Amino acid sequence: MLGFDTGKGLAGSSRGVPLRHTSRHVPAPVHVAQPRRTSSGSSSNGTASTSGGGQDGEMQQAAASPAAKQRPLANAELPSSLNLAFESLEKTSKAVKTTGLRRAPLSGGVKNATQRFDLPSPCVAVRNLVEQAQFAHLCTLMSHMHHRRAGYPFGTLVDFASDGGGLPIFCLSPLAIHARNLIEDPRCSLVVQMPGWTGLANARVTIFGDVYQLPADMQDAAREVFLAKQTNERSEKWVLGNFMFFRMHRITDIYFVGGFGTVQWIDVDEYLGSTPDAIATNQPYRTLQVLNETFSQDLKQYLSPHFSLDDASFISIDATGADVRVRLGSEFNVERLGFADKVHSLDEAIAAVKGVLQEC
Repeated sequence: MLGFDTGKGLAGSSRGVPLRHTSRHVPAPVHVAQPRRTSSGSSSNGTASTSGGGQDGEMQQAAASPAAKQRPLANAELPSSLNLAFESLEKTSKAVKTTGLRRAPLSGGVKNATQRFDLPSPCVAVRNLVEQAQFAHLCTLMSHMHHRRAGYPFGTLVDFASDGGGLPIFCLSPLAIHARNLIEDPRCSLVVQMPGWTGLANARVTIFGDVYQLPADMQDAAREVFLAKQTNERSEKWVLGNFMFFRMHRITDIYFVGGFGTVQWIDVDEYLGSTPDAIATNQPYRTLQVLNETFSQDLKQYLSPHFSLDDASFISIDATGADVRVRLGSEFNVERLGFADKVHSLDEAIAAVKGVLQEC
């Protein structure tokens, strides 16, 4: 089973994730301890370090760094299964009120409003965000085959999915620049934005990690996971072509931005140990489409009773509420619509939104 190095030493605990019609489990985390350097110049594992602080010492330290010793994972280290299903966390919740138009923009998982508006915890908000977003920016390091461009960051837009452990899965052409970059150097970052992106007030997360090509016996399982999220005629055609599936096997860091002034580094173990809300994993696009078709006019009247909005659309949903993108002329805002009770299905979401709108 493949582990995830978070630089915190060894940990042998594992977390099982129930599957859809199966009983596979999330790979158990296996951490590799990194030597810590003390103030005396020696590392915590007892080895002496180069003294003097000169260029020779810096070069020796760089050569001994983990980044300088990147190696592909052996097949024996790769996980033997992918996980497809989730269970929602069950907790009691209190009624939440909308923040009101023209106030500070809010989006799912904002740290400084989590308690006030009963938002998901930051790690659950990130899981929900990864589940609902279909596209992200993948940033890799240019390989040496690109000569003068080698080593520079290369960003590109990709569609992606995630397995039951929250690990991103990609379907890439072997001819693509970013695929070739990953084969030479697996280090990368993935920037996932809130669906319906309208500006810097919206939620986004940067996930740092190592991406490797999945072995041949896991390609079919990865295709199943990918198509379950990227469901359309176009995707089915090109996914069946000359494409390979990659996965971010190791997450090293997570940086979450919930809006202006609301930033937080997410603990990787907490992220891997959290469970996304069921409403965010059970066809969220269909849920949002139905909510918008059913409540579009009533939603605009509720959010702005005194003047007419140009548009008000649900753009994301979680167990405790939904985010609404509001447009008035050229100005956009994101409003939080809180639910009195947690929702887990489309029917419950419809009933919850109807209950909120009846308050006006």
